[in-house]
Amino acid sequence: MPPIEPAMDRRSFLRRAGVVAGGVGVTALVGGLAACSTNPPHPHAGGTTSTTATGTTVGPPQWSVLAGMLSGTLVVPGDASYPNDALLYNEVLTSQPAAIAYCATNADVQRCVAYARAHGVQLAARSGGHSYAGYSTCPGLVIDVSSLNGVSVEPGMQLATVGAGAQLIDIYSQLGSSGLLLPGGSCPTVGIAGLALGGGIGVFGRAYGMTCDNIASLQIVTADGSLRRCSATSDSDLYWASRGGGGGNFGIVTSFTFTVHPIPSVTLFTLEWPWGEAGTVLDAWLRWIPTAPNELWANFQLASNGTAGGGFLKVTGVFAGSTGACSSALGPLLAAVGVAPTVRFVGPEDYLRAMMIEAGCEGVTVGQCHLPTRNPGGTLSRSAYSAKSTYVGKAFPAAGTSAMIDAVEALGSGVPGVGGGITFDSYGGVISQVGETDTAFVHRNAIACAQYSVTYASASPSPAIVAGARRWLDQTQNTFAPYAQGSYQNYIDPTLPNWAQAYYGVNLTRLMGVKKSYDPDDVFRFAQSIPLPVK
Repeated sequence: MPPIEPAMDRRSFLRRAGVVAGGVGVTALVGGLAACSTNPPHPHAGGTTSTTATGTTVGPPQWSVLAGMLSGTLVVPGDASYPNDALLYNEVLTSQPAAIAYCATNADVQRCVAYARAHGVQLAARSGGHSYAGYSTCPGLVIDVSSLNGVSVEPGMQLATVGAGAQLIDIYSQLGSSGLLLPGGSCPTVGIAGLALGGGIGVFGRAYGMTCDNIASLQIVTADGSLRRCSATSDSDLYWASRGGGGGNFGIVTSFTFTVHPIPSVTLFTLEWPWGEAGTVLDAWLRWIPTAPNELWANFQLASNGTAGGGFLKVTGVFAGSTGACSSALGPLLAAVGVAPTVRFVGPEDYLRAMMIEAGCEGVTVGQCHLPTRNPGGTLSRSAYSAKSTYVGKAFPAAGTSAMIDAVEALGSGVPGVGGGITFDSYGGVISQVGETDTAFVHRNAIACAQYSVTYASASPSPAIVAGARRWLDQTQNTFAPYAQGSYQNYIDPTLPNWAQAYYGVNLTRLMGVKKSYDPDDVFRFAQSIPLPVK
């Protein structure tokens, strides 16, 4: 049997639901490189981003002056490319910055930070532009690092240097040609900076850790304009904070050096059951995944079918090993469900083709697996969506499992014309072998991250549809509340109560201290940035 969507693909997650609901696509992945927004400053902030290090400004910006200082390109309103260059991945978000600087060098980033501070201009860092809340733009200067996208492998070492603007599909392709992989997300056009700085979960996470766990060092421009190389032995506190502390909080990263891994044998799998088995399969999946071998990553998808009642369910995943070993690992799940799946696929796959399938790019080239708004050869499309997330530490009681199923069914009946549902991504494995304070990424004891999302049929959904989607997301968040243990900072959520604690937990106080050390004037500030300590 040929593979039937054999692995989880965030571009096509809930594809069936989307087809039923007017061809809606799925939400996209992980959060972007966050920075300032139009939201008000933190109430405790002692100043604004309109001050220099000395607390003074030198008048309004002259963008032509900054343009002349850069090796890269500066785009302003009125330029032919501006409408395209201002776009973000999420189509429901708008962006009208005063200027967009495409930085070609580290020095360009330094000049932009210094110029913005000197002239009292808000700044925002942008890598892939995938921030769920649009924090990769602001009314001032967007500092875009997408041109800093080189990928190189250090000969004889399992280390790779990756520019902060490199997109995931290009990283996978270029490292793959050297027989190496970096564990990361599935969306092909996400920039590595936002992914890695906030954590970075993907299909090889249980085998090789979060993306942030594989950061050996990084270069970052801090608020004082310095270019720092951070590692375990140099600016070690900033290095710690940059492994899970979230993008855009402490500076603008220009490059990473990652630990990379030899590509193993790769097996993909897909299991499907009738909707009537959803409760049984969800319970079995949550009890099975903590016991699965580290080589196995899986997710569990509950998708609305766009109507009152019913839906689709699917378990998909990737195994870093042989087909036989993967089948053995799936055995306990199948036994616990006790009902034969209607679709069962387990088969070997080439690494890069597996990642292309994960990216929703099966059948196209790497060059085509891009957005045409950023790459002339790209054939992918942006997405219109809203989403929330919750970490799960153990299986639900029976009432909780039923409530999850009811929530997905309620989406189809309560918000017509949208796609969506709930997907559970597995954690554990190597991820849980790192202490919760060893890096800034605190969610080490979770067995899964649940993301609940709504995808709109157009970039301009009606107010009624948006209101209905928000109600459903809030209601689903309430459904998860008895079982919640935080939220994923890369699925950054502008409506999340007590967000700082939800994202960072016991690491929040230390992160605030790092913020004070490297950004005492709160230059890198946005609605959900790490706050300065209260004076």
